[in-house]
Amino acid sequence: QVQLVESGGGLVQAGGSLRLSCAASGRAFGNYAMGWFRQAPGEERQFVAAISDRSQSRFYSDSVRGRFTISRDNDKNTGYLQMNSLRPEDTAVYICAIGVTPIADGRHYNYWGQGTQVTVSS
Repeated sequence: QVQLVESGGGLVQAGGSLRLSCAASGRAFGNYAMGWFRQAPGEERQFVAAISDRSQSRFYSDSVRGRFTISRDNDKNTGYLQMNSLRPEDTAVYICAIGVTPIADGRHYNYWGQGTQVTVSS
């Protein structure tokens, strides 16, 4: 069993930056791909970014490509999402997940965190 805890969310003005962290319990973190998703009130969960187990591959949604960067440190059992040039439409709960394959489909992820709120003011 793996537990994921996100941190780093908060309130930021448009154009600002935040760095989210996803801390994993257990030793299996390095064996999994990791993804970040987000969910705004009244909307479906949306894929943001994913990274393979050894950081060989990274994928981004069109809406964040060029602004967000996903990374991980397997020695620290922690993943990250650096978010730059934030926009009001980025406001959502950001949730990390781990699974076998770094893809956009959330059904392929096995473990999920509780999420951290990101609010971008205009």
